[in-house]
Amino acid sequence: MAGNSEPLSPRAKLAVTAGRAAAAVSRAAGRGSGSVIGGKVALRLDPDLLARLAGHLDVVLVSATNGKTTTTRLIAEALRATGEEVVSNALGANMPAGITSALAGGSRARYGVIEVDEKYLAGVARDVTPKAIALLNLSRDQLDRAAETRMLAEKWREGLSGTKAVVIANADDPLVVWAASSSPNVVWVAAGQEWKDDAWSCPSCGGVMQRPGDEWFCGECGFRRPTPTWALSGDHVLDPHGSAWPIRLQLPGRANKANATTSAAVAAAFGVAPQLALERMYSVAAVAGRYDVVSHQGREIRLLLAKNPAGWLETFSLIDAPPAPVILAVNARGADGTDTSWLWDVDYSRLAGHPICVIGDRRLDLAVRLEVAGVDFQVCDSAQEAILACPPGRIEAIANYTAFQDLRRVVGN
Repeated sequence: MAGNSEPLSPRAKLAVTAGRAAAAVSRAAGRGSGSVIGGKVALRLDPDLLARLAGHLDVVLVSATNGKTTTTRLIAEALRATGEEVVSNALGANMPAGITSALAGGSRARYGVIEVDEKYLAGVARDVTPKAIALLNLSRDQLDRAAETRMLAEKWREGLSGTKAVVIANADDPLVVWAASSSPNVVWVAAGQEWKDDAWSCPSCGGVMQRPGDEWFCGECGFRRPTPTWALSGDHVLDPHGSAWPIRLQLPGRANKANATTSAAVAAAFGVAPQLALERMYSVAAVAGRYDVVSHQGREIRLLLAKNPAGWLETFSLIDAPPAPVILAVNARGADGTDTSWLWDVDYSRLAGHPICVIGDRRLDLAVRLEVAGVDFQVCDSAQEAILACPPGRIEAIANYTAFQDLRRVVGN
């Protein structure tokens, strides 16, 4: 066991009990899982509860703009290969209240694998004293709520300075490299970076980044890509010894192979061999509904989540050549971010040739963007109307966060 394994104080026990009761009331009222309200109640009663709940755990923190929920799940599966119990916020409640609720159920666990919202990483790291921190990527997201990416990277850099945790970081993202470089113990992973539009200026000096081949460097100050010790190479993970281990996932796409590569590097920090870690990851077929294929009204609907330009770019690569119909759904509620200007950063021309139906609260914003892109589409008032507008067979449904949850409810997933 890591850290302090002393029993919880009476105050902490009361906070946990009250949090569970609040969560149960929330579930009974049909207001979701109750993890957030339960955590808020518990933290109100004991502000130090998160640190107390993590005291006996070896903790891994996972943070990024995209891929953190999936990577958290993959790491948790890999660590279960040790035979020890793992506690994790598997459904993605990644702010302190949700994390507190998750850890409250892990009194018998050895490991805690915790997804953390980018804004809260430094604070959560101070509370839970992690053994490892995985940093995947940083890109524009929720422009009305989140800081500019360079500012987020600076917060990470300041918060992780001098951390005792091993930091497993993506060597292909200059913002992540700059943030992680303040840490004394970094394992660099060549996980790739498809979306580069947030990393053309040097985070260190503001100079223009040069990108010859797979490398990158700043011509002004010399800041450059570090040499990775782990790498994604096609369908294999290359470990620090140069051995190649096959990646066999049920989850689709290059991005998930990158997530698996980082997860293997994290698992190795806990003594789990790459072959065993990757074998365990095969059991993950979907993550909180993402990538599920649901039968509904004679159609087979694959549910894909994309929340920002980088996520949409990766998601487009999963879609087969035309003519598979595509449903696009965009909302702009609190959990999504109310600013939809990011739609103009997505190259929707990549969907040309697919029959497209557009739904969601901001369907007209998306319709204007598609019109400008020269892509044919149909605006529908509901998910049910869009599904019935598509012929029987396979449908690809891409939605941002709350639109994704709306769609899951319609198709009964």
